[in-house]
Amino acid sequence: MNYWLLKSDPDDYSYDDLAHHGKAVWDGVTNNLALQHLRKIKKGDLLLIYHTGDEKAIVGLAVAAGNPYPDPNSDNEKLTVIDIKAKKRVKRAVTLSEIKQLPEFANFPLVRLPRLSVMPVSEEEYKRLTALTGL
Repeated sequence: MNYWLLKSDPDDYSYDDLAHHGKAVWDGVTNNLALQHLRKIKKGDLLLIYHTGDEKAIVGLAVAAGNPYPDPNSDNEKLTVIDIKAKKRVKRAVTLSEIKQLPEFANFPLVRLPRLSVMPVSEEEYKRLTALTGL
């Protein structure tokens, strides 16, 4: 199993929307590096959901409900989507500013590449982040 962080603008689609629907297609990823990461996600991988915008915080946990597949709503063959399922809302949102203050996250992609919408999370980072969020 691998761990990932997926970013979403809560005004477009929030973790609460995902929890309400139960399952969603994660689409809209166009950045080449983010697409490379998205294509590596496998069914069962755990996904930290991060809200951008004013929140800038990890707010929930989801699971990959299947493997990535070509975006059925696009003619661009390189665009990829994945089905995800809501798992649990965090007990405490962990903000980007809090993450930046922790030395163990100095090389974390969220800190180094803040515009990237899909990024890997190491097992150690995942354990630390879930401890911080109360998951």
